[in-house]
Amino acid sequence: MKVEIIVVYVARYERGHEKNFVPPLTGIHLAALTPGEHEVHVTHQQTDAVPYESDADLVALSFFSGFAREAYRIAGEFRRRGKRVVAGGPHVSFWPEEALEHVDAVVTGEAESAWPRLLEDAARGRLERVYRGEAQPLAGIPTPRYDLLPRGFFVPRVIQATRGCPYTCSFCTVPALNPGFRVRPVEEVLRDVAYDDFPWWWQRKIVWFWDDNLTANRRYVKTLLTGMVPLKKWWLTQASIDITQDVELLDLMEASGCIGIFLGIESFNPESLADAHKRQNRVAYYRERIEVLHRRGIAVMAGFIAGFDHDTPETIVAMAHNLQDAGIDVPFLSVLTPFKGTPLYDQMEREGRLLAGRSWDFTNGYNVAFEPRDMSPDALYAAHRELWRRSFAPAASLARIARGVGRLRIGAALMSAAMNGFYGLKAWRGNEPVDMRQRFHRAVADQPSRMTSPGPTVHSASDPLTPSRQVRLPGASPVTSTQPSWMP
Repeated sequence: MKVEIIVVYVARYERGHEKNFVPPLTGIHLAALTPGEHEVHVTHQQTDAVPYESDADLVALSFFSGFAREAYRIAGEFRRRGKRVVAGGPHVSFWPEEALEHVDAVVTGEAESAWPRLLEDAARGRLERVYRGEAQPLAGIPTPRYDLLPRGFFVPRVIQATRGCPYTCSFCTVPALNPGFRVRPVEEVLRDVAYDDFPWWWQRKIVWFWDDNLTANRRYVKTLLTGMVPLKKWWLTQASIDITQDVELLDLMEASGCIGIFLGIESFNPESLADAHKRQNRVAYYRERIEVLHRRGIAVMAGFIAGFDHDTPETIVAMAHNLQDAGIDVPFLSVLTPFKGTPLYDQMEREGRLLAGRSWDFTNGYNVAFEPRDMSPDALYAAHRELWRRSFAPAASLARIARGVGRLRIGAALMSAAMNGFYGLKAWRGNEPVDMRQRFHRAVADQPSRMTSPGPTVHSASDPLTPSRQVRLPGASPVTSTQPSWMP
């Protein structure tokens, strides 16, 4: 049987990416899980056209909520050509009934236990409608099929060593999608770290851990990093800010080649951090904790979210100065988005604040899908865009690059320069995040009824683009994989 795996993507910037930085893990992980008797191909819509004339016997789509409308359009095109289409991903896991209106079968939950069963049934012509993946131990996971990646990604080696997170941030789907905290055997992770069949030296050098909180289990991560020391790689990942208090861990991070840590800082407002359930973050200690990492030559990437109940347009825009002052090397800026499966979604649903007339396209991390407490949706949108412009203005981006020279280790300085260049070039060219309000009427015209939420009646938006109905970043389990909040 021939299987076509498509990782659905919709450009989130007006003119797309000037360079594609890092791929999702989902497609190449599913390909690795596919038994050898099947022929498999992976398409990343971010870099390649969708192969509608494929001779595949089965088409599998993976997507998150912001790409749902596009996924359903693709599914329709394949089904009109007589193809069987299945779907998975975080959106499907939370909205399986909606997805089943557009595809032949869905996978909910984690892929390892469900994907092989689905393929076996498809090969025998007896595909069921729903395959429920169960969380299970992570031993025996094969190396991702890096050979099936297109050449267009700057850093192709993405690896997952752990799954889950011990924290329960209000906006995050990870606890619902990936229950508990599990780890892969260290020797299997080191096998993937050692994989070197890439064309460019930096691709052989850099390891991007696609984990929500790699350092949550300290004994495990210290064993892993000890094994990485002789491999002489550069690596980066996501972690919580409390790692800066563990000297032994910091020593191992430095010795094993850590060049970047993403911290979910989210806000400089203590009340907004309480809204986010981020009580482990302490604003007064941000600069001090960041300096601890800088003394090791490690770059600090940090996520910031605009739109918590205690935010105002002024505090949102002020983050542009605050993040520079705190010493952040690479900021990632998103709009608060109430995904189903999160405490935030439940709160917004109870309070009737999920906006009517907003299709799934608005849940892409850069647009507004809910009614803020102390400002209009338009005011939140405008404040976020001003924050984005100020933070990635050429002068601000160049200042962060220059600050890293001499302070960061060479790999960290190069990574900071590449990422700041990635966003700074967008700002210089005016290639801003897409304003979905300007595209909304076209989206509704494409599918006027299929993009509405099956949820309760929702509150109407305060801007004029509110026909129809409707109501969501980011974890990384295969098939249910979201794009992490620190990804472009």
